[in-house]
Amino acid sequence: MEPSREERDRQALGPPIFPEPARAEDAPGARTLHEESVRSWREHGYALVDGVFPADLIERARAESAAPFPTPGSAAAEAVTDFGSLGLMEFPTRSRAVNEITLHPRLLDATSQLLGVPIRDLRLTQSEVWPKYGRTGKAGGNLDNYDQRIHIDYPNHSLTHPAAFETPESVALLVYFDDIEEVGGATQIVPRSGPGDPAYAGPLIRSPGIGGIDFVNDREGAEAALRESHPEIAVWREENLYARARSVRFRPGTTLFYRHDVWHRGTPIAAGALRIVQNISFKRADCEWISIVHRGWAWSLYDPSRHLVEMIAKSRVDQRCVLGFPAPGSAYWTRATLDAVAARFGREGMDLSPYEEALASKPSTATPALAQLHDENARLRSELHQLRASRGQPATD
Repeated sequence: MEPSREERDRQALGPPIFPEPARAEDAPGARTLHEESVRSWREHGYALVDGVFPADLIERARAESAAPFPTPGSAAAEAVTDFGSLGLMEFPTRSRAVNEITLHPRLLDATSQLLGVPIRDLRLTQSEVWPKYGRTGKAGGNLDNYDQRIHIDYPNHSLTHPAAFETPESVALLVYFDDIEEVGGATQIVPRSGPGDPAYAGPLIRSPGIGGIDFVNDREGAEAALRESHPEIAVWREENLYARARSVRFRPGTTLFYRHDVWHRGTPIAAGALRIVQNISFKRADCEWISIVHRGWAWSLYDPSRHLVEMIAKSRVDQRCVLGFPAPGSAYWTRATLDAVAARFGREGMDLSPYEEALASKPSTATPALAQLHDENARLRSELHQLRASRGQPATD
């Protein structure tokens, strides 16, 4: 008797990976991640961690995230065959809890540890809540995400190919809002065993959607197509990827830190269940070839909710930097730009003192004569703007 689809799904999950604890939030002077977790991410490509976020924050995020999505078991849920939220839960969202997770100080500290750079040298590239349903069929055909093929994420994040494994460029992560015992849907990871691991011998192109191989998301469809078109790659993937895949165990708040150059896949959700995760990515600020996945954050400053306006105004300096806001001491900051930014965000009570202090501490390179010339030029510009305004003309230079 042939095993059922559910039985085949269970058999394919592989050995489990259990989360390690993060450091306690009140530990004096401690970084968020233990060194064992940092080492696992840098050497093996992943770290599975509990306790990065407060439990009540995860509870609020789960409750606020479920509202826009279809009810599990409904016809609408059966039609959700791909990742993403169709823009409903892209950062910045209407959920304050989800926004708080995105720029949470402990998350930024953990990411800083993994990449080995200061928080101000991180840049957010993605934050979105993703629903995934336990469905009765694969309505998406070969593009269905019910049971994914093993893949790597860099092709839809980077214009290039990842640098050497020892010089990571970005951090990807999943924050799970549910318990695997209730919803299933374990993420599978292929841990890197070391520099000589054949699974990570570059270039990393032996996957549907890369190097001229047609994109197929469904595992059975992808591997069947490869057996026809690239049989040697199909054998390599079976021996080096699927045979070694391990499944993460999670509960609400568990965070899987992984990399865009690590093999992984999504597995089926329990029948009739809904699993919600928050997918977040950061890059080093100097890696310009890694793209922002969503539309630029500034677009949301026009949103009537004013969530992002308030968030920028009330965030810490490091949190603003992660969004691309200029750091104190940046060449952007002048007396004029400080006054202008204060005018834009002043209603929300933005504290610009760190930028003021950095500007005040800058050594002046202007001679007295040059400074006088700048002042005179500013006065003339002001008079010109006033004259144009009195005539109903645009006050532009």
